Amino acid sequence: MSILSQKTISKNISVKGVGVHTGVEVNLEIFSSEPNTGIIFKRTDLKNNNVVIPNFKNVTDTPLCTTISNEYGVKVSNIEHLMGAFYGLGIDNAIVELNSQEAPILDGSAKEFVELIKQAGIRDSNSPIKIIKVENQIKLQEGNKYISIKKSNVSLDIDFEIKYENSLIKTQRNKINVFEDKLDDIYNSRTFCLFEDISKLKKLGLGKGGSLENAIVVKGNSIMNNENLRNDLEFVNHKILDCMGDLYLSGYRIVGSIECSQGGHGLTHKLLRELFRDKKNYSLLEIKGKSLPHSFADKSYLKSIA
Repeated sequence: MSILSQKTISKNISVKGVGVHTGVEVNLEIFSSEPNTGIIFKRTDLKNNNVVIPNFKNVTDTPLCTTISNEYGVKVSNIEHLMGAFYGLGIDNAIVELNSQEAPILDGSAKEFVELIKQAGIRDSNSPIKIIKVENQIKLQEGNKYISIKKSNVSLDIDFEIKYENSLIKTQRNKINVFEDKLDDIYNSRTFCLFEDISKLKKLGLGKGGSLENAIVVKGNSIMNNENLRNDLEFVNHKILDCMGDLYLSGYRIVGSIECSQGGHGLTHKLLRELFRDKKNYSLLEIKGKSLPHSFADKSYLKSIA
């Protein structure tokens, strides 16, 4: 299977679960789609104006999860785990139908989405992929939080750090290459929260579907879940999963190098908005060859479509 051609799923996918914040049961189905159509979300519980495109321009909320909305105010939320699975597995085109606003949380990771996509199979096309190549460094800082993106030759690197006063989480840092590394630990890492924050979520009307089956709950220096941590860096690895999903709201694969400390959905979306604010910051390219160029500086492999 060529990594340089656009892909979709081979068979339809169906999954059922609960929205972690709404507590509403939701059916989600994924259908194959033609090249150059991208990822599309469709609310089947609504008859009109029910298509929502996962694009950074359509992000309306970022606290705790990523929410997108169309011009009619129709929303789809908590899309980052599914989008992270699409990004890591190279799914360029798909239609996602769901009968509620919030995507199912499943076990709090992208594990089940990834398994279902692999079981369904991935179908190649004859259409070449498009990539966004970062040309200028962008850096944002908010207090002790920062995120930056700069040039890279042929990869998307994510270097992510979290810092918690909690004695179990503490400081964790990990760096991955999205296009070359084995990403199982990223896909399998679950969302998490501190026990003392649960009451705050409830007061805000959130976390109605949350449980020890779909989130790690940290209390003091231990977790309350029966299942142990899935990997030594599960907390920061989940943040990397979120970051991957949010970056896919660029619409294409990104070639660049990201460094982030204590960031989240909001900071990643601000980075995308700043990156695309000026066309000098990036190039939108189509790969014409049959093998990955050693460097995206080699123009013989590329066609500018910006």
